[in-house]
Amino acid sequence: MHSSQEQLVSQVRSGMKVVDSDGKELGKVEFVKMGDPQAVTTEGQEPDARPGVVPVLADIFRDPEPDLPPALAARLVRTGFVKVDAKGLFSRDLYVVPDQVADVEGDVVRLNAGAGSLARET
Repeated sequence: MHSSQEQLVSQVRSGMKVVDSDGKELGKVEFVKMGDPQAVTTEGQEPDARPGVVPVLADIFRDPEPDLPPALAARLVRTGFVKVDAKGLFSRDLYVVPDQVADVEGDVVRLNAGAGSLARET
């Protein structure tokens, strides 16, 4: 990822409007996850095996994002992503990778990609 893309993504905040390369509003930013190039897996660190800690509770609080097929999810954890709460009652949320962010201006995130090229929540 280019540092200019990292700088753009670092300006993205929850609630910003997201528009695709055609100017179509896709939805609003739900949250932003900065990349972790060292990440090997989407799993979190295993909790300490201490007496009294119930393993099932650790699974409940494990981060479920991104909700994508495992190989794609692992890639997004490494590169970072913006999750978009897509417009429309039955629309599935979208995931934008940093290279797809063209500009951040005011409360608008402009993409250099069309809606069809974005990853959709499973």
